[in-house]
Amino acid sequence: MTSFTQDLQSLGLIAHEAAKKVMEIYNSDFTTETKADASPVTAADTAAEAIILKGLAQHFPDIPVIAEEEAAAGKIPAIGSRFFLVDPVDGTREFISRNGEFTVNIGLIENGVPIMGVVYAPALDELYMGATGHGAFRGKINVGESFPGMMEAIATRACPAEGPVILASRSHRDPETESFIAAQKPSAINNAGSSLKFCRLAEGAADLYPRFGRTMEWDTAAGHAVLLAAGGQMAKADGTPFLYGKQGFANPPFVARGR
Repeated sequence: MTSFTQDLQSLGLIAHEAAKKVMEIYNSDFTTETKADASPVTAADTAAEAIILKGLAQHFPDIPVIAEEEAAAGKIPAIGSRFFLVDPVDGTREFISRNGEFTVNIGLIENGVPIMGVVYAPALDELYMGATGHGAFRGKINVGESFPGMMEAIATRACPAEGPVILASRSHRDPETESFIAAQKPSAINNAGSSLKFCRLAEGAADLYPRFGRTMEWDTAAGHAVLLAAGGQMAKADGTPFLYGKQGFANPPFVARGR
């Protein structure tokens, strides 16, 4: 790999290219199908993933990629200490409902830890990028504009004295999550879709994001990387380290935090 700055720029450019196709389909009369695990999928997922895989092969030919739709089709390459996790459209339900809260996600894992990530919410014109040790950044960029546009540094915040602002999934709530939230005595509870919840923590707009329901590694890797780069943290619900490259790539319950 080259420098972190160049690599992060490359990931951002790849996500930007994929997002153009995502928005083209988003603004069309698209149809929805159901995968074997009963989750929804649209043409945007497969088209964006193809663009991302091509871009990663060009820029990072020696690093294997675990991508959601390829994995669903049984195409899972062998991985070593370094690999990419890709979710071409995280928040497909948000995409289908057209509320704008879906994201294009690319995360780089090294020794089980996300060290670099890009999260792009093209319908909201919001781009987040981060690399461990090099900081996290946010920019307002439309898919029709040139990449990267204007970016500004972001950081997590200390939890306010009046209580944490807690983020909860817009589409996935369960009794365990509700119980955890109540125990934190939050000052506010905000809903958000997709990996944007990690980005809200990273930019200091919220303090906690608990998730006890099912997620996969590609759902969280890119946002987790941005959060770590911004000074936040994430652990399993029992407080032990949250690592990637697990058998089957399924995540345990977790809690993501700001500073």
